[in-house]
Amino acid sequence: MAVQSPTLRQRLAAEFLGTFVLVFGGCGAAVLAAMFLKDRTQLGIGFMGVGLAFGLTVLTMVYAVGHISGGHFNPAVTIGLAMGRRFAWADVAAYVVTQVVAAIAAAAVLFVVANGKDGFSAKDSGFASNGYGDRSPGGYNLLACIIIEVVLTAVFLFVILGVTDTRAPKGFAPIAIGLALTLIHLISIPVTNTSVNPARSIGPALFAGGDAIVQLWLFILAPVAGALAAGATYAFLFGEGPAAPLEQATSG
Repeated sequence: MAVQSPTLRQRLAAEFLGTFVLVFGGCGAAVLAAMFLKDRTQLGIGFMGVGLAFGLTVLTMVYAVGHISGGHFNPAVTIGLAMGRRFAWADVAAYVVTQVVAAIAAAAVLFVVANGKDGFSAKDSGFASNGYGDRSPGGYNLLACIIIEVVLTAVFLFVILGVTDTRAPKGFAPIAIGLALTLIHLISIPVTNTSVNPARSIGPALFAGGDAIVQLWLFILAPVAGALAAGATYAFLFGEGPAAPLEQATSG
């Protein structure tokens, strides 16, 4: 009996779940576990732990639902794949809206959890939002933050396009994609708190408010620009194998 292709509703459900877990898991690690004080001792998972949290959420969720939706969980990925002719432009809007709604839902749940601790303030803590200038964790200026977000999103898309190429070894794409996102976070958390994903940026910023929202434009435009650049140039630089659905590439 032939296997039926997932419906658009099923694909959007997979994107919602994957994006929700990505934002709740990655931003949750940053908000709840990156650092805290107990008995005057600072404990926590630090930058390394947060980077791994983002990478592991992508790895596990691409294995879990990538065979249904392609495992984008990121508007920049969806747009970049469409530019690279790996995804239908007709479905881009539905994917992007679903991803943004899922990210906001995840941030809302995280906000409720974080407020379970006396004295918590999303605005004062930053709530894992992204920023430049005085909101950059390392104090990096606007130009540096634009460059890091454009370049690293392009790198992320090159990895995704490469490991899902029909010429690549099958079944390993989620591992490579998750490790790539971990590496990206280890490089850029001190610069922008790492976006490379407009949905991931929008969700926490809405709850942090203030300057987090004012600066949100960069973390929408820069990742999309990097993704478009990678999508437009991958085939020119590296060629293309025979066409195959992204869902097959992520599931092996």
